[in-house]
Amino acid sequence: MSTRTVTPARASTRRGARQDFVTRNFGVLSILAVLAVLFVFFSVQTDAFLTSNNLVNVARQVAPTVIVAVAMTFVITTGNIDLSVGSIVGLTAASLAILAESRNPLVALMLTLVLGAGIGLINGALTAFGKLQSFIVTLAALTAVRGVALLITDGYSTPITSDVLLPIGNGKLAGLYTPTWIALVAVLLGWYVFNHTRFGRYVVAVGSNAESLRRAGVDVRRIQLAVLTLTGLAAGLAGIITAARLASGSSNSGTLFELEVITAVVLGGTALMGGKGSIVGSAIGAITLGVISNGLVLLRVDVYWVPITQGLILIVAILLNAKLFGRISGQRG
Repeated sequence: MSTRTVTPARASTRRGARQDFVTRNFGVLSILAVLAVLFVFFSVQTDAFLTSNNLVNVARQVAPTVIVAVAMTFVITTGNIDLSVGSIVGLTAASLAILAESRNPLVALMLTLVLGAGIGLINGALTAFGKLQSFIVTLAALTAVRGVALLITDGYSTPITSDVLLPIGNGKLAGLYTPTWIALVAVLLGWYVFNHTRFGRYVVAVGSNAESLRRAGVDVRRIQLAVLTLTGLAAGLAGIITAARLASGSSNSGTLFELEVITAVVLGGTALMGGKGSIVGSAIGAITLGVISNGLVLLRVDVYWVPITQGLILIVAILLNAKLFGRISGQRG
């Protein structure tokens, strides 16, 4: 008698738990499903897609996007945005090559990271303490930083020959390239900080109800400053990886990179209006874009279709983000 009473209750509890899990992770699960479909599609269409060499190369190519997408998840979750990351990639890539010509490679590496973080710090200070919209601040930085990159290089690439720097982009460990390992570490650290630290909780709170957080005694401005500094640092690291992989620093590196990063984050289920984000979702979103680009190249589709496809994906992702994800969150609430 008791068994008949308890069993349906347990079954109902399990169903409720599964439903709650799907609701909470709908963004991640949906983009994961899309990625699985893409893998099947490209595997059927071309024999070269599922080869180990191709997949390892894809993992290396998407690493900079993954790294910056992790940082961008923090920014967008607070309700802000950073449009300058592509230009920071260009400036730091060029700066690394120039600095490495006259300084110790490790010093050049550290100075380049400081440069990226410094630009992010300026963006954050103008947004948080200057009370300007992050969209406007980083849009201005997008133009200004790219201009500085062109100014210091005269539009030319600078070769990198350092045996210390080149392995950052081309070294291998356990069958995977160094950028892939760096991206994996970034995802793990980002996931832990976002989900299991007070700072991560504050980031979500800033995007969902900043006023309540402010009344609780938390300086919201410092959170905004921190997340925008973080994207500058991540973009600087992406610039270093890009320059090391190509063995040259170019001011044109990172063109439209901000579009790719934002698309990846939105695809992963992070709410554009803030208050909800997923580090894992952003990483999967970045991998999805990389798979699409790689698959189109293998299918010999005109290369100009890649940015067109990314733009269309961004529009669809924003529509889903605003409509579908918002509706599901509302049902959960």
